[in-house]
Amino acid sequence: MRYSHLVYGVCLKYFKNEADAKDGVMNIFEHILDALKKHDVNNFDRWIYTVSKNHCLMEIRHKKMESNMHESYEKNTVTRVESKGELHLNSEPKTDDIEELDKAIEQLKEEQKICVELFYLKQKSYQEVAQITGYSQKMVKSYIQNGKRNLKNLLNNIHE
Repeated sequence: MRYSHLVYGVCLKYFKNEADAKDGVMNIFEHILDALKKHDVNNFDRWIYTVSKNHCLMEIRHKKMESNMHESYEKNTVTRVESKGELHLNSEPKTDDIEELDKAIEQLKEEQKICVELFYLKQKSYQEVAQITGYSQKMVKSYIQNGKRNLKNLLNNIHE
Protein backbone atom coordinates (compact mmCIF):
# COMPACT_ATOMS: atom_id res chain seq x y z
CA MET A 1 0.00 0.00 0.00
CA ARG A 2 1.97 2.87 -1.35
CA TYR A 3 -0.17 5.65 0.15
CA SER A 4 -1.18 4.02 3.41
CA HIS A 5 1.37 6.00 5.44
CA LEU A 6 -0.03 9.28 4.05
CA VAL A 7 -3.62 8.29 4.83
CA TYR A 8 -2.63 6.98 8.28
CA GLY A 9 -0.85 10.26 9.05
CA VAL A 10 -3.92 12.28 8.11
CA CYS A 11 -6.18 10.03 10.18
CA LEU A 12 -3.87 10.17 13.18
CA LYS A 13 -3.73 13.96 12.92
CA TYR A 14 -7.52 14.26 13.13
CA PHE A 15 -8.48 11.29 15.33
CA LYS A 16 -5.51 11.48 17.75
CA ASN A 17 -6.06 7.79 18.46
CA GLU A 18 -4.23 4.89 16.78
CA ALA A 19 -7.20 2.52 16.73
CA ASP A 20 -9.51 5.11 15.18
CA ALA A 21 -6.77 6.09 12.71
CA LYS A 22 -6.34 2.46 11.59
CA ASP A 23 -10.10 2.07 11.20
CA GLY A 24 -10.14 5.30 9.22
CA VAL A 25 -7.41 4.04 6.88
CA MET A 26 -9.41 0.89 6.15
CA ASN A 27 -12.61 2.85 5.54
CA ILE A 28 -10.85 5.37 3.33
CA PHE A 29 -9.25 2.71 1.14
CA GLU A 30 -12.64 1.01 0.74
CA HIS A 31 -14.10 4.35 -0.28
CA ILE A 32 -11.20 5.09 -2.63
CA LEU A 33 -11.67 1.80 -4.49
CA ASP A 34 -15.26 2.76 -5.27
CA ALA A 35 -14.50 6.43 -5.90
CA LEU A 36 -11.73 5.74 -8.42
CA LYS A 37 -14.27 4.08 -10.70
CA LYS A 38 -16.33 7.27 -10.73
CA HIS A 39 -13.67 10.01 -10.79
CA ASP A 40 -10.91 10.97 -13.17
CA VAL A 41 -8.00 11.81 -10.85
CA ASN A 42 -5.17 13.96 -12.21
CA ASN A 43 -3.14 14.47 -9.03
CA PHE A 44 -3.56 11.30 -6.95
CA ASP A 45 -1.50 12.50 -3.95
CA ARG A 46 -3.60 15.62 -3.49
CA TRP A 47 -6.84 13.74 -4.19
CA ILE A 48 -6.17 10.97 -1.65
CA TYR A 49 -5.17 13.58 0.94
CA THR A 50 -8.42 15.50 0.35
CA VAL A 51 -10.52 12.33 0.48
CA SER A 52 -8.77 11.30 3.71
CA LYS A 53 -9.20 14.71 5.32
CA ASN A 54 -12.89 14.88 4.35
CA HIS A 55 -13.49 11.37 5.66
CA CYS A 56 -11.89 12.24 9.01
CA LEU A 57 -13.85 15.47 9.35
CA MET A 58 -17.11 13.71 8.52
CA GLU A 59 -16.38 10.98 11.09
CA ILE A 60 -15.60 13.57 13.75
CA ARG A 61 -18.79 15.47 12.92
CA HIS A 62 -20.81 12.23 13.00
CA LYS A 63 -19.36 11.21 16.37
CA LYS A 64 -19.98 14.68 17.78
CA MET A 65 -23.61 14.65 16.62
CA GLU A 66 -24.06 11.13 18.00
CA SER A 67 -22.56 12.21 21.31
CA ASN A 68 -24.85 15.24 21.47
CA MET A 69 -27.87 13.05 20.74
CA HIS A 70 -26.88 10.63 23.51
CA GLU A 71 -26.40 13.49 25.98
CA SER A 72 -29.74 14.97 25.01
CA TYR A 73 -31.43 11.58 25.33
CA GLU A 74 -29.87 11.00 28.75
CA LYS A 75 -30.98 14.42 29.97
CA ASN A 76 -34.51 13.78 28.75
CA THR A 77 -34.75 10.32 30.29
CA VAL A 78 -33.21 11.17 33.64
CA THR A 79 -35.75 13.85 34.40
CA ARG A 80 -38.62 13.86 31.98
CA VAL A 81 -41.37 16.43 32.03
CA GLU A 82 -44.27 14.83 30.28
CA SER A 83 -47.77 14.29 31.43
CA LYS A 84 -47.11 14.16 35.17
CA GLY A 85 -44.40 16.55 36.22
CA GLU A 86 -41.00 15.04 36.94
CA LEU A 87 -40.48 11.32 36.42
CA HIS A 88 -37.16 10.06 37.71
CA LEU A 89 -35.61 7.14 35.88
CA ASN A 90 -35.28 3.97 37.97
CA SER A 91 -37.73 5.17 40.60
CA GLU A 92 -41.24 3.97 41.24
CA PRO A 93 -44.00 6.55 40.88
CA LYS A 94 -45.37 7.68 44.21
CA THR A 95 -48.99 6.90 45.03
CA ASP A 96 -49.64 10.61 45.56
CA ASP A 97 -48.29 11.41 42.10
CA ILE A 98 -50.50 8.78 40.50
CA GLU A 99 -53.56 10.09 42.34
CA GLU A 100 -52.76 13.67 41.28
CA LEU A 101 -52.34 12.54 37.69
CA ASP A 102 -55.66 10.63 37.76
CA LYS A 103 -57.44 13.70 39.15
CA ALA A 104 -55.85 15.94 36.52
CA ILE A 105 -56.80 13.55 33.70
CA GLU A 106 -60.41 13.54 34.95
CA GLN A 107 -60.48 17.35 34.57
CA LEU A 108 -59.58 17.23 30.87
CA LYS A 109 -62.17 17.61 28.13
CA GLU A 110 -63.58 14.22 27.15
CA GLU A 111 -61.81 14.09 23.74
CA GLN A 112 -58.45 15.00 25.27
CA LYS A 113 -58.95 12.58 28.15
CA ILE A 114 -59.68 9.63 25.84
CA CYS A 115 -56.81 10.40 23.47
CA VAL A 116 -54.28 11.00 26.26
CA GLU A 117 -55.26 7.78 28.06
CA LEU A 118 -55.03 5.70 24.89
CA PHE A 119 -51.76 7.26 23.73
CA TYR A 120 -49.82 7.51 27.00
CA LEU A 121 -51.39 4.96 29.33
CA LYS A 122 -52.35 2.26 26.82
CA GLN A 123 -49.39 3.14 24.55
CA LYS A 124 -51.41 3.19 21.33
CA SER A 125 -50.09 4.89 18.21
CA TYR A 126 -51.75 7.96 16.68
CA GLN A 127 -53.25 5.74 14.00
CA GLU A 128 -54.60 3.26 16.55
CA VAL A 129 -56.10 6.06 18.65
CA ALA A 130 -57.74 7.47 15.51
CA GLN A 131 -59.23 4.07 14.64
CA ILE A 132 -60.51 3.48 18.18
CA THR A 133 -62.03 6.94 18.63
CA GLY A 134 -63.14 7.66 15.09
CA TYR A 135 -61.34 11.02 15.14
CA SER A 136 -59.00 11.97 12.30
CA GLN A 137 -55.31 11.46 12.96
CA LYS A 138 -54.82 15.24 12.83
CA MET A 139 -57.48 15.73 15.52
CA VAL A 140 -55.96 12.96 17.65
CA LYS A 141 -52.58 14.70 17.56
CA SER A 142 -54.23 17.98 18.47
CA TYR A 143 -56.20 16.46 21.36
CA ILE A 144 -53.07 14.76 22.70
CA GLN A 145 -50.95 17.90 22.42
CA ASN A 146 -53.61 20.08 24.04
CA GLY A 147 -54.32 17.43 26.67
CA LYS A 148 -50.65 17.15 27.53
CA ARG A 149 -50.33 20.92 27.86
CA ASN A 150 -53.49 21.11 29.99
CA LEU A 151 -52.25 18.25 32.20
CA LYS A 152 -48.97 20.04 32.73
CA ASN A 153 -50.83 23.23 33.70
CA LEU A 154 -53.17 21.33 36.03
CA LEU A 155 -50.29 19.52 37.72
CA ASN A 156 -48.31 22.76 38.08
CA ASN A 157 -51.34 24.38 39.74
CA ILE A 158 -51.58 21.48 42.20
CA HIS A 159 -47.90 21.85 43.16
CA GLU A 160 -48.06 25.63 43.62
